[in-house]
Amino acid sequence: MSKVVTFVIPSSAAQAYQALANKYSAIEPPTWALLLANAVRVVGHDPCILDFDAEPTDVEEAAEKIAATKTDIAVFVLYGQNPNSGTTMMIGASKLATQLKQSHPNIKTVFVGSHASALPYDVIGLPYVDFVFINEGVYGLLDLLQTNYVDDLEKVRGLVYKKHGFAATGAPGQIVQTKDMDNVMPGYAWDLLPKDKKLLDKYRAHYWHNYFKDDENRTPFAAISTSLGCSFGCNFCMINIVNRTSYEQGTVSSDSRGMRFWSPELMLKEFEYLYENGVRTVRLTDEMFFLNRKYYIPILEGIKQRGMDFNFWAYARVDSVRKDQLELFKEAGVNWLCLGIEAANQNVRLEIEKGKFEDVDIRRVVADVKAADINILGNYMFGFPEDTMETMQETLDLSLELNTEHANFYAAMALPGSPLYMYAKNSGWDLPEKFEEFAFLSYDCKPLRTKTLTGAEVLKFRDEAWHKYFSHEPFLNLVETKFGADSRRNLEEMSKIKLKRKILGD
Repeated sequence: MSKVVTFVIPSSAAQAYQALANKYSAIEPPTWALLLANAVRVVGHDPCILDFDAEPTDVEEAAEKIAATKTDIAVFVLYGQNPNSGTTMMIGASKLATQLKQSHPNIKTVFVGSHASALPYDVIGLPYVDFVFINEGVYGLLDLLQTNYVDDLEKVRGLVYKKHGFAATGAPGQIVQTKDMDNVMPGYAWDLLPKDKKLLDKYRAHYWHNYFKDDENRTPFAAISTSLGCSFGCNFCMINIVNRTSYEQGTVSSDSRGMRFWSPELMLKEFEYLYENGVRTVRLTDEMFFLNRKYYIPILEGIKQRGMDFNFWAYARVDSVRKDQLELFKEAGVNWLCLGIEAANQNVRLEIEKGKFEDVDIRRVVADVKAADINILGNYMFGFPEDTMETMQETLDLSLELNTEHANFYAAMALPGSPLYMYAKNSGWDLPEKFEEFAFLSYDCKPLRTKTLTGAEVLKFRDEAWHKYFSHEPFLNLVETKFGADSRRNLEEMSKIKLKRKILGD
């Protein structure tokens, strides 16, 4: 029997990004909602997507829009494009689900996402949540839609639900394997997204993705994955929560490391659809796109052969970048690579479990990428357990030396589902108590302490480092030389924004 299924993307932007949300942050299409919507549609159900990031509204009106779809079930999809943003998305989800329960108590609420998968029993204990799925929730959702939401719940794969006031679990969790990806999750339901005049015109790219221009080509914007999961287990990351099949709370996502792939043929059809509908600016959201040549070479060659002129950005580890493949990446339109440099000090890098990362010449990799005329977004993190003021300064100094075309600076956060969360918890360290405190850029941000520094000291260093980088004359000269004087002026305006921080006394 066909059922209406409403996928909900709540908005947490105002609290998560402060003033940066107004202009500089991206509005990204909800990759996971698009995948889940298509998965239920191909088996005969009637999905719709309500994206309140793309169409902001207050919670009262949002609840009425959900009810207006005539659904019995609202699936809150809380993954985000950054795998570590699922906890941040709980900010908006909690407010909207609370309102929905008050105004329309008969609508069942489902939470699926990285935070829910990491802490399923905590999330099912919330009064506004009826069902929680571990992992990506595809099989579980398909099973649940075969029930009346009351009976036979013990047969639903990967489900946590309430029974007589207590948490109960369904059948063992199951993830979609590579051999089944094209059939069970056959692409994206792009047509279900809100739009003004054309596909994806409610969405905008990151400010730097289009070379720091004001709004030129920031929209329409797409984000798409060609794989799921990651082969590595960095201790600050929770990406592999999508591979989880265990209900046990307190285990970490890196226990389930591994990658699953859609076929290059299916992915090329998705890219053709986007291109035919006028989309040129695209984020490849795979955690490690630059890793498995068996999958990325056919995709990039296919894009090149079809003459599709995209502006891509993709992720890579510094030890996964192959010099002999950079020309292909550039020819296929990969104009930006995001490199996880993280820390300069070797002892700190070893601690964060980046495999053979310590053997890689970071400077050489950066030089190779720049020589291929590919821009670099360097990711740096302050506040790992072994960090001191001296090692954090080493990381800042390295970022200034490398002088990449853009950079992200993070304060280390013990995110549920990451090994760092378990380390901090087992060490008795103070952890965030509110979802807002997990948001990197929020007023309430409460980063992890180190063995020698307080969380406030780490956050103060991070914020000052950000301003030093974006006011650094060699960096501004690089931007002006490569992208023009307007781009430099826009960056200088952005660097004037000072985030307010509660633990720093703002």
